Amino acid sequence: MSSARTSLGRTVAAHAVLIAYTVIALFPVFVILINSLKTRKAIFGDPLALPLGKSFDLVGYQTVMKQGDFVLYFQNSMTVTVASLFFVLLFGAMAAFALSEYRFRGNTLMGLYLALGIMIPIRLGTVAILEMMVASGLVNTLTALILVYTAQGLPLSVFILSEFMKSVSNDLKNAGRIDGLSEYAIFFRLVLPLVRPAMATVAVFTMIPIWNDLWFPLILAPAEQTKTVTLGAQVFIGQFQNDWNALLAALSLAIVPVLVLYLIFSRQLIRGITAGAVK
Repeated sequence: MSSARTSLGRTVAAHAVLIAYTVIALFPVFVILINSLKTRKAIFGDPLALPLGKSFDLVGYQTVMKQGDFVLYFQNSMTVTVASLFFVLLFGAMAAFALSEYRFRGNTLMGLYLALGIMIPIRLGTVAILEMMVASGLVNTLTALILVYTAQGLPLSVFILSEFMKSVSNDLKNAGRIDGLSEYAIFFRLVLPLVRPAMATVAVFTMIPIWNDLWFPLILAPAEQTKTVTLGAQVFIGQFQNDWNALLAALSLAIVPVLVLYLIFSRQLIRGITAGAVK
């Protein structure tokens, strides 16, 4: 009886901690969303109040749609994020498959070398990256951002996916070879479907830093035609005065894709995290 009470107490405590962490994590998002629907006076008068009655106002969203080309910024962010995710998942999965499936000289050193990319921030090489992009003529292009974000996301992708691919049954892969499947067919038809939770985990962990990044868009693609959402939102920040209604509205719109991605991959993400914990 006492053990059951102890177990129940631990469960209640664990859920209380998780609920508290969730509230703390979602509180800034909640504040941004409700204040994006309020007048400027209501934002500073009572920032935690709901947008009801006279405080409700859509002037921020109207300003975002009229001032600046926010639709273009949104398209640029989507293009960069989707393309970067595609290359990170494709090249990361292929590299992880090679490291986990084949034994060759330098296999372990290659894995350690890729793992260093997780520990060393890519921003330390900003000057060298900028020089390379200038020499290649890629400044103020979305290609520059895609290349940088792909390189940024590959180490984590390889690290996570290689661990999952090691758990894929060798009997299954050998059976495919006996049936005459090529290594590419084994990779795409047998291995990838089994590591979808891990790929969803990588996609979520990779997308958020790319979507929210301001550093590289500001340095590599500051032109009006290549601005991303985070960089485009800076137009509402002035030297002496900020348009808080428009800024909060722009941030609210920028949050939507992240929430949609999480809702789509939430089940796969939880499976990937729990499977990694079991390992």
